[in-house]
Amino acid sequence: MYIKKILVAIALIGGILGFIFVYYVYNAVFSPNTAFQNEEAFVYIKSDDSFVNVKDQLTPLLDNMETFSKVAERKGYVSNIKAGKYAIRKGMNNNEIVNSLRSKNLPVTLSFNNQETLAKLAGRIALQIEADSISLLNSFTDANFMDHSPFNNETAIAMYIPNSYEFFWNTSAETFRDRMLKEYNRFWNQTRLNRAKAIGLSPIEVVTLASIVHKETAMVDERPRVAGVYMNRLNRNIPLQADPTIIFALRKEANDYDKVIKRVLYKDLELDSPYNTYKYAGLPPGPIAMPDISAIDAVLNYEKNDYLYFVADVNNFGYHKFAKTLSQHNVNKQAYVKWLNSQAIKR
Repeated sequence: MYIKKILVAIALIGGILGFIFVYYVYNAVFSPNTAFQNEEAFVYIKSDDSFVNVKDQLTPLLDNMETFSKVAERKGYVSNIKAGKYAIRKGMNNNEIVNSLRSKNLPVTLSFNNQETLAKLAGRIALQIEADSISLLNSFTDANFMDHSPFNNETAIAMYIPNSYEFFWNTSAETFRDRMLKEYNRFWNQTRLNRAKAIGLSPIEVVTLASIVHKETAMVDERPRVAGVYMNRLNRNIPLQADPTIIFALRKEANDYDKVIKRVLYKDLELDSPYNTYKYAGLPPGPIAMPDISAIDAVLNYEKNDYLYFVADVNNFGYHKFAKTLSQHNVNKQAYVKWLNSQAIKR
């Protein structure tokens, strides 16, 4: 009878311990383990991150790191870290968190506008994916890539069409660059290629002219007219005489693309640079910036007009006054110069 009581007691103790163990395991695996109040939080895991790095990111997001670590080890995640962007929803348990971290790499919407240089583009992209700006810039200017593409150092920026694109956060520099070439080829569909051929320009030349149009006017509705002026000059072999190309040449010579130049001076027009469209007829060697799609399409569908000149309209800022003759242009120009002087804009 005594032995029977002992056995019953042992069984009861064992049951209690088993219940405690099961309860602990259940809590460790299936109880909510988030410590943030928003609906979800994001974790960005780099390609070379270890489990220690992952825990560093998760520490402020979880209530109990110890239970998470045990579940992660049990599920084999500790030795199988996957790079990417991952979401942790409020109220997730450890099992759900581990499952999310190893199988639900989220895409990011990457966007860029009209960057002025490849270096600035690299800096903009580096803020949105894992690749750093140095590796991005190196991939943009890689000689082997250039040799197998239609671009060179002067025209490389033409490949990047400002828009929004979907990428995985852990995209490498080379993967981003190669995708941009595909997007460039997709952008230059047969319709646009036919339009470029019809106006006598290659796609890269269209982008080059579009970069000047973009810099001349921010008004989308005015861009076809500005493009028409420049096409008139190109077709008549008249130098473009575009001030934005002078500004680009001055910045390039100074190796300072952030240099503020609000006024082009007569002495600037003597600068010996292939980007000086006062000195050299035709298009410059490449784009002076990354034009918007609206500027590219403005060139492809430029306004047919008889204008050869334009200057900023001081009575309608943002827009320009257009002229067919030099005498009329000089009248318009005098009003603009007078306004510059009144504002004490000397450079």
